[in-house]
Amino acid sequence: MNARTPDPSPWRLSSRAEHMNPSVLRELLKVTERPGIISFAGGLPSPKTFPVEEFAQACARVLRDDAQAALQYAASEGYGPLREWVAASLPWKVEASQVLITTGSQQGLDLAAKVLIDTDSRILVETPTYLGALQAFAPMQPQVHSVASDEEGVDVADLRRVQQAGSPARFLYVLPNFQNPTGRMMSEARRAALSRAAAELALPLIEDNPYGELWFDQPPPAPLTARYPQGCLYLGSFSKVLAPSLRLGFLVAPPALFPKLLQAKQAADLHSPGFNQRVVAEVIKDGFLDRHVPRIRALYKAQRDIMLDALARHMPEGVTWNRPDGGMFLWARLPAGLDAAALLPAAVERGVAYVPGAAFYASAADARTMRLSFVTASAEEIERGTAALAGLIKEQMA
Repeated sequence: MNARTPDPSPWRLSSRAEHMNPSVLRELLKVTERPGIISFAGGLPSPKTFPVEEFAQACARVLRDDAQAALQYAASEGYGPLREWVAASLPWKVEASQVLITTGSQQGLDLAAKVLIDTDSRILVETPTYLGALQAFAPMQPQVHSVASDEEGVDVADLRRVQQAGSPARFLYVLPNFQNPTGRMMSEARRAALSRAAAELALPLIEDNPYGELWFDQPPPAPLTARYPQGCLYLGSFSKVLAPSLRLGFLVAPPALFPKLLQAKQAADLHSPGFNQRVVAEVIKDGFLDRHVPRIRALYKAQRDIMLDALARHMPEGVTWNRPDGGMFLWARLPAGLDAAALLPAAVERGVAYVPGAAFYASAADARTMRLSFVTASAEEIERGTAALAGLIKEQMA
């Protein structure tokens, strides 16, 4: 009997689905799960920073005192006390009614894309920029334009040129604090200039700030949103200061924009997990983060210093890297003639992984760049991994 030919798939994908792409970072995480791989790839917080005991106690209190509400459907805007805490914690005047609790700050990017982007809308991003933002924006099929950037952030002169070169852009997406992927921090002078230019150009800003609390020696300058509140959508996260599996973030929107973001949120998932929101509110209500976050900063600063020392000792001449003042990443560049993506399989064979930098460019990618995360590997792993990677680069150069 002949085997039956499978029926052709009846599913027809939308044009929007055709623009969805797999995450390079998610795929790399699969590689790093292989035994023996030292990973500088994932943007994962260190598990050493997770406040396990505080969560255990908070979960018990929530279930003891508020179980029925905590386990029920909840308001789409988010848990009231948590929204109030977010509003009070920000360094400019914010009403709790402007705060929307999201399922991770990544959802904030998705909601912004749905509300602000039409097919062929022009949007602007830094060079390079966060890969997850490019993923969130891509299904809406915008025209993505890169704005030249340097170690201080967005080049404001180039921003004016790009904005005036075509139809007005819907927004500029920017990460001023310890940017993913580069780790750079936008200077006070650049923030002031960018805020002025955005207001003059009537250009909205999406300010993404998941790493702002992870400074090492001194806090970053005031947010862009504090300078241009009517023209900024601000995104924050609890993932980097508490635990990423909570999938809790928030956005702060001008009153005119908030209702549409809320409607997009309702269509997406009704609300973020109410139990998680109550647990987080319970953990942080007594100033816990003021005690906890400095421990994260101290750990990450020590990890950064270990990686910088290893790079200085092992890397050959021609490899360059920066010295981030906070966050979780540093940005390295290979000598001319080398390609970080092409080098990755050989690096994995030697037991070390990183993220090739080309994935973070909206256009004109620099194939020589790579992102190195310093927060999850041990000191011994950083030493071994850096030495292995340096050895491979030396061979390729020869």
